[in-house]
Amino acid sequence: MEKTDWKRIGWLTAATLVLGAIIGACAGLLTLLLYGVEYVMLGFIESEFIPGAFTVPAVRRIASVTLGLGVAGAIWYLLRTKTEKVSSVKKAVNGGRMPFWQTIVHVVLQIFIVGSGASIGREVAPRELGAMLAQRFCDIFHIGDGEGDAHGVLDRRMVVAVAAGAGLGGVYNAPLAGMFFAAEILLVDVTLEKIAFGLGMSATAAFVATAIKGEHMFYDIGAMQMNSTPSLMLFALLCGTACGVVGALFRKGSQWAESHKPTGRSLMWQMPIAGLVTGLVSIVVPQVMGNGRAAAQLGFSTFIPETADTSGAAQSAASAAASPWTFLAGSDGAPGSVVNAGTPLELNRLWMLLGVLALTFVAKALVTLMTIRSGASGGVLQPGIALGSTLGTMLGLLWLFVFPVDSVTACALIGAAALLSASQQAPLMAMCLVMELTEAPIEFFVPVGMAVAASAFVSSGLLHRLG
Repeated sequence: MEKTDWKRIGWLTAATLVLGAIIGACAGLLTLLLYGVEYVMLGFIESEFIPGAFTVPAVRRIASVTLGLGVAGAIWYLLRTKTEKVSSVKKAVNGGRMPFWQTIVHVVLQIFIVGSGASIGREVAPRELGAMLAQRFCDIFHIGDGEGDAHGVLDRRMVVAVAAGAGLGGVYNAPLAGMFFAAEILLVDVTLEKIAFGLGMSATAAFVATAIKGEHMFYDIGAMQMNSTPSLMLFALLCGTACGVVGALFRKGSQWAESHKPTGRSLMWQMPIAGLVTGLVSIVVPQVMGNGRAAAQLGFSTFIPETADTSGAAQSAASAAASPWTFLAGSDGAPGSVVNAGTPLELNRLWMLLGVLALTFVAKALVTLMTIRSGASGGVLQPGIALGSTLGTMLGLLWLFVFPVDSVTACALIGAAALLSASQQAPLMAMCLVMELTEAPIEFFVPVGMAVAASAFVSSGLLHRLG
């Protein structure tokens, strides 16, 4: 009979509760920092009522994102060339040391550029902070710091990975996604202990973070039908296949952009130029700014009243007022230069809807890749959800001509999860993150799961061929 290792049980418990709570507090504070930067730089705070910088004057949008990336470019140049380099989370899991103050500056800069309007995700920041704090935790408990301690090294690797996942779970109130991020992407290993440890720490972080930043709806899917349908399962299979191809290409594009980042003084002029281009694009496509929440909500908010009687979908007055389509249409909601989605689906209006969505998709993809290529650090989770939502919506609008029983919002939900699955090569994490962020009815795990499975299968084969 093996002897109970009470020391190990002790630090596992401490990591789950104490380290998880600290990471959650940091995730909550990072969210508040984002809101503060948005308020100072753009004069608004993103919420379920204003998902993007739609009401911000164009001149201020241009100035904010150009200044934000300009300041960040100068600081990142000094940080990357004059001090100890900050390791990536994956390198930290495998033993790479994350310096303390450099990591904090690196994290804050990521939040700063997203708050100023840069088209890049903010989810890497809490993951890096969680990994750095986990390394200090392991130092205190002497986990994996002895030579020849193979078991301790594995434990240290697990703690750092789980803590990084807890950062993701805390900032988005998504403990399942945080747990699967650690197991699926960082550890690439699933055991009962790792799953339990990861879920416990992510749940703790999410609880504490929510207590600090508040609990708010991230994506509004109120225009979605309440029940799944057989036709939606068929759509999930077809949409998942398409998203698998597009998601794989977006993954290759982001990898190319990451590998071609400037490393010298050019960082200080390429990043502000990327900001200027982003600002200029936002004159026509304001939803391109930020981490992708506005662009994704454009897809989720697409509502066609003609299907309401058959699908059971209905858009409340509050959801319609907060819809990006309403902001794009103008204060009076009239379909002027930009279409308002809350109108019957006629052929000419269909082309207007598809045009706005296609423009959003292309702009978001290219501007995000440009931002990464210019030297900015950040993630592609939220941009991936935005691309999937808009692509799923475009396919859904066409689908409604054959199967009007389904809602466009359900198609957007399926597309968001499927493309994220392909771009991250993490189907379980992608499915749970989208379901948690949208608070979708649990029965939609079935069509979303079908789409994610198809997407993962197709993207894996395509990425293998592309090398």
